[in-house]
Amino acid sequence: VDQTEEIHAEICSPNHRSQTEDIDLKCTSYKYLVCNKPFSSRSYPSRQLPVLSNTNFFKCSVCNNSFSQKSSLNTHLFVHSKEKHFKCSVCNKSFSTKSTLNTHLLVHSNEKHFKCSICNKSFTLKGNLNTHLLVHSNEKHFKCSVCNKTFSQKSTLKRHLLVHSNEKHFKCSICNKSFTWKDNLNTHLLVHSNEKHFKCSVCNKLFSQKSNLNTHLLVHSNEKHFKCSVCNKSFSKKCSLITHLLVHSNEKHFKCSVCNKSFSTKSTLNTHLLVHSNEKHFKCSICNKSFTWKANLNNHLLVHTNEKHFKCSVCNKLFSQKTNLNTHLLVHSNEKHFKCSICNKSFSKKCNLNTHLLVHSNEKHFKCSVCNKSFSQKSTLNRHLLVHSNEKHSKCSVCNKLFSRKSDLHTHLHVHSNEKHFKCSVCNKLFSRKSNLNRHLLRHND
Repeated sequence: VDQTEEIHAEICSPNHRSQTEDIDLKCTSYKYLVCNKPFSSRSYPSRQLPVLSNTNFFKCSVCNNSFSQKSSLNTHLFVHSKEKHFKCSVCNKSFSTKSTLNTHLLVHSNEKHFKCSICNKSFTLKGNLNTHLLVHSNEKHFKCSVCNKTFSQKSTLKRHLLVHSNEKHFKCSICNKSFTWKDNLNTHLLVHSNEKHFKCSVCNKLFSQKSNLNTHLLVHSNEKHFKCSVCNKSFSKKCSLITHLLVHSNEKHFKCSVCNKSFSTKSTLNTHLLVHSNEKHFKCSICNKSFTWKANLNNHLLVHTNEKHFKCSVCNKLFSQKTNLNTHLLVHSNEKHFKCSICNKSFSKKCNLNTHLLVHSNEKHFKCSVCNKSFSQKSTLNRHLLVHSNEKHSKCSVCNKLFSRKSDLHTHLHVHSNEKHFKCSVCNKLFSRKSNLNRHLLRHND
């Protein structure tokens, strides 16, 4: 086809046509030449034009794709077949054609010959470089008809459209979990396998996927090139920035089918759905306590260790996590940016406001299996369940009194202390507990 196009370009040029008088053929004889200009067969006595008549095309009976060579058709037919005779010697993944296997083998190689001329990022495949170059371009001609999101490639748009669909055709043969995309299934299958071929050169941590290793490497780097244009917060990954930007937007297209709560991202919705499920796959190897999320298990494991590297600069209290320190610092601050739209009560944390809003609602989805008492929050139910249990793990170090809840122990400790941080604004009387102050304030209101 390429040869015919070159000949066509040459013989149909004005210079050539002025020199040609014997005209007895037309381009219409060839499928890919569409100009219909006549040309002389004697113009090229020493060259033979490739035969491209419609009778010589080989069409796939499955998808109607056409090929100029039968061998190309035969190679293509493997796409529609489940036969994969070419196996990767590194990861045992199978492929239908040798060329596809050869392309795949580059994944296990560090050779990246295709470099971006703009940011110097290197790629194993030229196709990946071409796809990457679109990042440096603002041209996005393909728009999603559902959410108006635009894409630089049609294939990316097609992939995105599956987000708005509930179709999940790719099912895990081990746990029956379904996925929208095949590559997500392939990624998931690694969960059931202990094979981890990609090692971090800094901390020796192993990963089942190279992409996960690349993401992990950012942990060891302080480089954060992606800055939020709204609040100037920086991120090491573009996807993290994109997810963060939804914080500044009120668009929440993903609704929970159980409680109708809306979320800005599908992943956040999926995480939320676990709240309505009793599945807890992550178990602590020390105390056997189970958790819905792995992150919660990791946080819990710090309970069994005395490592607390984050100190409060105000009261010197130590914390095992920076997030807990940040949350604690709000105690020392009078800033309360989250106001209830019903009673105007203000809160320092959004989560506290959300908890408070349930006071104004009669929705109580969490029921105690012992006494049938209902609660608006699962955490409140869990706290209540301790009432029906004789387990008291929190002991006072002064008088050895036991408590079922750690918060009750903290409240009790004020009995042994002379510290009274809560002052009455009316009579200046001091109290060790806020609840006592609140009770006292009622006397001034009577």
